[in-house]
Amino acid sequence: MRVEDFDYKLPEEQIARYPARTRTGSKLLVYDRSSGVIDHRRFGSLVDYLGESDLLVVNNSRVIKARLIGSKDKTGGEVEFLCLHAVSGNVWRVLCRPARRIRKGTLVHFGQHTAEVVEEFPGGERLAEFSIDPLEVCREVGEMPLPPYLRRKAEKSDLKRYQTVYSSSDGSVAAPTAGLHFSRDLMSEISNKGVSVVEVTLHVGWGTFRPVTAEEVRDHRVEEEWYSIDSATADAIRIARNAGRRIFVVGTTTTRALESWWLATSGRLTPFSGITDLFIYPPYDFNLVDKLVTNFHLPKSSLLMLVSAFAGRENILSCYREAVERKYRFYSYGDAMLLL
Repeated sequence: MRVEDFDYKLPEEQIARYPARTRTGSKLLVYDRSSGVIDHRRFGSLVDYLGESDLLVVNNSRVIKARLIGSKDKTGGEVEFLCLHAVSGNVWRVLCRPARRIRKGTLVHFGQHTAEVVEEFPGGERLAEFSIDPLEVCREVGEMPLPPYLRRKAEKSDLKRYQTVYSSSDGSVAAPTAGLHFSRDLMSEISNKGVSVVEVTLHVGWGTFRPVTAEEVRDHRVEEEWYSIDSATADAIRIARNAGRRIFVVGTTTTRALESWWLATSGRLTPFSGITDLFIYPPYDFNLVDKLVTNFHLPKSSLLMLVSAFAGRENILSCYREAVERKYRFYSYGDAMLLL
C-alpha cells in the first residue's frame, strides 16, 4: 500500500489556526461503520452516543513547555532545544536547531541553567545532560510548542486551550488533540450518565509532526513514545472487555497505548509501562477499541492511516471529502469525528 493512497485535498483556509470559541462547540462528524451513514452534530452531543455501561478511555498526558531558547557557552549563538523525553536522571533526548552547530560537548545556557550535549544522533537529535531537572527548566523558561502548520508562536490562551481539561501527567510535546473538545461540564455530564471514565498516559512525541517520507506505508517508522496503564485502569478495561461492554477511545494516542499494551502483555492486560513504536495501518485487527473519537488529520500522515485501519481507507477519505465540502475545520484545533 502506497503512502500516496492516503492523500486528500484541503483548502488552506480550513486549517484551524485557533481553537473554537468553546471546547464543545466544535463540529462532530459521526460515521456509523455498520450502515455507512454520516451525521453532523456538535461535539457536546457526544454524550448522546454513550450508554451507562460504556467505558470511555482518555489520555491524561500534559503538554510541557518543551521549546527552550538558549545560547552557546563560547559564542553566545542562539540555540533551540525541543525536549523530547527523559532517558535517565537529568539526561533527555532533545531535538536541536541549528543541529550542525551543536556537537558533542557543546554547553548551552537556558537562563540560570545549563545543558551539555553528551551524544549525537542523526536528524538533529541529541542527548543533553541538564544541570537540574529538565522539567523545571521547561517550567521556568520554556515555551509551549505548537504544530508547525499553525504558523504562529504560542500565545497566552494556548497555555490553557492546548491542554485537555483532564491532563495531569507532564511529558508531551504535542497535545492529544481529540481530547481538546471535552469541557469539564461535558465530562461531568458523561459521568452522571453512568459512563465509566478511565485514564491512560502516552506522552506524545515530536514524531506526530513528522511527515511520512517513504513511498510504501510499510517502510515508515514511527518515533518511540512512553506510555503507562496503571492497575485501576487495567482492571476497568479488563472487566469491561470480558463483560462485552463497549469501549470508547478518545484519540489516536490512546488507541496506540491500548493496542501496544495488548501486544506487550499478550492480551493479559496487566498493569504496564514502557516504550512503543507501534505503527497501525490497514489492515489491522483492533483488540481494545470499539468506538473512536478523533480529529481530522494531515494528508498522508500516520494518524490518518490509523483511523483508516479502523474504519476503512475509502470510508475515511469519503468522510474527509464531505467534511471539506461542509467547511469543517481541520487538524489540532479543528473539528472532530466519532467513528461508531
